[in-house]
Order: sequence, then structure tokens, then C-alpha cells
Amino acid sequence: MAASGEFDLTIRNGRISTASDTFHADIGIRNGVIAAVAQNLAPGREDIDASGRWVLPGGIDSHCHVEQLSGMGVMCADDFYSATVSAAFGGTTTIIPFAAQHRGNAIPEVVADYHRRAAEKAVIDYGFHLILSDPTEQALRHDLPQLIRDGVSSFKVYMTYDRLKLDDYQLLDVLEVADREGALVMVHAENNDMIRWIARRLVERGMTAPKYHAVAHDPIAESEATHRAVALARLMDVPLLIVHVAGLEAVRVIHSSQSLGLPILAESCPQYLFLTQDDLDRDGLEGAKYCCSPPPRDAASQQAVWDGLLDGTLQMYSSDHAPYRFDASGKLPKGDQTTFKDMANGVPGLELRMPLLFSEGVLTGRMTIERFVAVTSTNHARTYGLHPRKGTIAVGADADVAIWNPEREVRISAGMLHDQVGYTPYEGRTVRGWPEIVTSRGRVVVRDGDLRVERGSGQFLKRGTPEPVLRQRLNGNPNSIMRKFFSQDA
Repeated sequence: MAASGEFDLTIRNGRISTASDTFHADIGIRNGVIAAVAQNLAPGREDIDASGRWVLPGGIDSHCHVEQLSGMGVMCADDFYSATVSAAFGGTTTIIPFAAQHRGNAIPEVVADYHRRAAEKAVIDYGFHLILSDPTEQALRHDLPQLIRDGVSSFKVYMTYDRLKLDDYQLLDVLEVADREGALVMVHAENNDMIRWIARRLVERGMTAPKYHAVAHDPIAESEATHRAVALARLMDVPLLIVHVAGLEAVRVIHSSQSLGLPILAESCPQYLFLTQDDLDRDGLEGAKYCCSPPPRDAASQQAVWDGLLDGTLQMYSSDHAPYRFDASGKLPKGDQTTFKDMANGVPGLELRMPLLFSEGVLTGRMTIERFVAVTSTNHARTYGLHPRKGTIAVGADADVAIWNPEREVRISAGMLHDQVGYTPYEGRTVRGWPEIVTSRGRVVVRDGDLRVERGSGQFLKRGTPEPVLRQRLNGNPNSIMRKFFSQDA
């Protein structure tokens, strides 16, 4: 038994779950780090009795958009303060949003700007991905390698959106740099020309309501681009992560590639588990509140996403929080004349990501608590070079902990949330289970419905080489074109 007062904080009598185990124990925290996990620890200088509660690693949301200018030139509703407060109240203790490079922007300047914004405002820990839209020689030869050394070891590329998309040749260049320097590439996989072609014909026929967003973004556009992205990664013999998977066909492409032994990872989001394309078909422009890309699909796709999260085809569950207000600053730039082509794409979900899945996955018996921890926290930490510092409850890990009351019922409304969006696509739903106490590096961030920390108290996380990259370096195909002809040793 530890001596009384040895710990700064002790969490006692909780039911602890990690991605692999569930057990009853106490947690002793010292200097922001978990110092002991054992039975019958003495109280620390501060003590929390977690009897009847589930004690879980704090969530990691590795796909969210914060204080970011979109490709259409629209600024997010949430800055780093409101976004991180919202995340914390939903049980998330680490976010990895995007530093977005638009064409003509210098990468060092883009990232420096995001560092400044986050350092001034964030209340929990954070890292960055880079959105790469302009892979110039300067970027490929100098800026990206330096960025990776500085701890931003992942970047996102788009296969759609005219102002952001890369062609296949550019994607190969990016994959080559990622392989050489030790980074992971994330891909928004939709076929831009398919979407443009369909959208033009819809608009010509006067079909401009929000529901036609789902028509333009046909599931084939997603599955074709997913297959093409996998083929490019296979040519280069590098790991790849497909983000926000929505459709049944895309899930099948990913599963098939994994069955071949390819290092393809994927994530999905709440909107693909809890919404369908029918939500876009509402009176007036109300359906705009549910428009994101890819859009929610049908019930068969919804089931495929559930199955993918349960069987391991999809390793992570992120929010893709893209917060745009339901007004001229976001969803409705042309007022009541706004068409599906004009609307900012994206839905909010940072605060509700984990409660929705805890309620509908864990407490219904559909998902084990260990799988919940894996897809909401541990797999994010492993994938993005943060494990074992983040994503688990173990001696030596940061004391990022969420204490959940599995009996608490909450009726969701926009007014109870802490983002700055003003609406939620999950309005009126009732969830069971809620994170009532949340700690970040041993600091009590949320308790009794109150925020207990100051803005700017979060820390930047310099990330190491992603685990998929390390595994591929050990297990890659020496006969691939990349290895045979273009390796440094060739």
C-alpha cells in the first residue's frame, strides 16, 4: 500500500477498462503521470471515489477541424478554446486537428499560425496533421521532412474538392516522401469528376435541395477513389489511412485490401452510424444541417460501418467535427437561395462522439467496452505515434482519464453542448452513460458540470513515427516497385 499523500490524485474503486482488459483497481497519479495501478491505494492529496463508475482512458479524436478555413473559404465556428472545452466535456482528452495548407501557402507559416492559435486557447493536449494541397518541390524536399522531424508525422490529402485535390501523380509524390521520412498519409477518397458530373446535371434540372448532396456524392465515387488510393499505396508499398468511411462498397474495398495483407487502415464517424441520407430530406434547408462529405448513406451502409468497427476493418472512430453555423457564415452563404453546391460541408460531433457510441454500442451489448476503448482512444494513439504516452491506463502513461456514469441519461440538445455551432444533428436523442469527471495529465478538467482549467493549459504533442509505418518497414514487400528500383539502397 502506498503511503498517504504520496500521490497528487488518487482515483479509487473504479471499474477500469483498457483496450485489452477490464479490472477493478485504484489509480495513483503523480506529476501528471500514472504512477500506480493497484488495489487499495491510499488517498492522494486529492481523492476521487469512482465506485459504480467506469474508468476509461481519455478519448483521442484524431480527425476534427478546428479554427480552420475550409477549401470554400469558410471559417469554422469553433476555435481552439471552444473545441477543446467541448471535447473535454465529451470525455476526449486529446485532439489532432488539421493545419490546413491552401494553395500558395508556405507550410512553415501555416503550421506556425496553428501553433500560436492552439497554444493561446487549448485546454487539453493536441497535435496536428497537415492538410497538403500544394506539393511543390519546396514542400516535398524541405518543408515536409522538417515538419515530420518537428513532430507532425501525418498529413491528409484530398482526392476531391477543386481547391484542395491532388492528382494521382501528386499522390505518388506524397506517398514517396511519407515512406522516406516516416509519416502516415490520410486520404479523403471520393472521385471528384464523378461528383462534378452528377452535380452539374442536378443543378441544370433545378434539383438543388440539400437531399441532392447525397445524390451527387454517389457511393461509387467513394468506392472508386478508395480502390484507387489503395492501388497507389500498393504500388509504393506504404501504409495508408482512409478517413471517414461511409459506404458499404468502400468498407468492402478496405476489407478486401486487408485480406490481401495490405497495410490499409480506416476510420469512420458518428454520422455514418447514427444518420442516414433520409436526414438530408427535410423541409426547406433543414437538411443542410446533415450535409457532410461523404454523406450519410442507407441502412445497409450504416450496418457495414458498424460491422467494420466491430470486426477490425475500421480501426478508429473519430468525429470529423466540421463546425459550421446554420447561417450565412457557414451552411447558408446565399440565404434561402443556397443550393447543395453552396453549403459548407460538415457536421459537428466532437462532444457527442463518445457518448453516442457508449450508449448505442457498449450499453446495448453491441460492442465490448474494450473495443470501445480501442476505437475511441488506444488505436488513435498507436496509429499516430502517441502510444504508450496516450490512449491507455498504465504506469508511465499520461493521467488522461474519463470517469463514466453508466446509469446517467442525457437528452441531447444544442443548448447543453459547449461548441459554438448552435445546432446538433442529434437533437432530441437520449443517450445513456456520460463522462462526469475528466482529467488531463492529472489535472481535473471537468467535474460537476464545470470546467476546472484555464485556456492555454493544453500542451502540444510532438508525435513519433506512426506504428503502421514502423510495421511496414519491418514487413514490407521487397519486390515492390518502390523497394526494387527506387529505394535509397538501390
